[in-house]
Amino acid sequence: MSVIRPRRSVLYMPGANERALEKAKTLPADSLILDLEDAVAPEAKAEARTRVCEAVKAGGYGPRELVIRVNGMDTEWGAADLAAAVAARPDAILVPKVNGPGDIDQIEGALYGAHAFADLALWVMIETPQAILNIREIAAKAGITQLKGFVMGSNDLIKDFRAEPMPGRENLAACYTLTIAAARAHDLLVFDGVYNDIANTEGFVAEAKQARAFGFDGKTLIHPSQVDPCNTIFAPPADAVAQAKDVIAAFADPANAGKGVLKVNGKMTELLHLAQARRMVAVAEAIAAREAANG
Repeated sequence: MSVIRPRRSVLYMPGANERALEKAKTLPADSLILDLEDAVAPEAKAEARTRVCEAVKAGGYGPRELVIRVNGMDTEWGAADLAAAVAARPDAILVPKVNGPGDIDQIEGALYGAHAFADLALWVMIETPQAILNIREIAAKAGITQLKGFVMGSNDLIKDFRAEPMPGRENLAACYTLTIAAARAHDLLVFDGVYNDIANTEGFVAEAKQARAFGFDGKTLIHPSQVDPCNTIFAPPADAVAQAKDVIAAFADPANAGKGVLKVNGKMTELLHLAQARRMVAVAEAIAAREAANG
């Protein structure tokens, strides 16, 4: 099982914006993606690379997970971005436009060439039709590479499908389900794509609730105003945590030793529910520790 830490809200911050990088130190986001790709104009790429890597090295982000999104490995900036990001020592590097397992091998080779440390996590964007068709083979690279997570690029998927956005995202449901299935089969993190209409709070809440129902670990965000509702939606409800603790206690009771099915607070509970309960309590405890931390 992946290390349990809060990753409810994963906020993109533009790497070219020094003020935004500083502001990120005060935001309640669980994870920050310091972006060198979409949020940065071509003429500002090199400067943004330097600014982001210096910010990561300097620290001051408290318990927030730091992720650097580099430019694609097929661009003129990709190789230099990746080498600089490795040297900055973030928690993870996010690589866009992965199409198949061969791309993971290429990135892994670049990480090795840059002397990446062993606990550096590789996250990749799932944002092309080829990636969806190859998602099983991409996910299978987990365990033999540094691959640890998927991030949905919903806007790019819509573009490449020649589709139109739908409020309920019915035309992306298959992509999400396939990606989540592959992620769970190989113990990978998986995050929902962004919601574009910043002013539409109700729409964001509905989409975040849908993302949680799909099974995503959290949601990527494009504005600080989306962080608090996202954190609330992806946190286990207090009553569910209380029930989970009762399930754990019931199965730990010597009187129930060897039993595979119990009635806990009137609910039939099997061993599979015990595993779910343990994870839920671990997530709740991680969130409590995160919120108690300074910053």
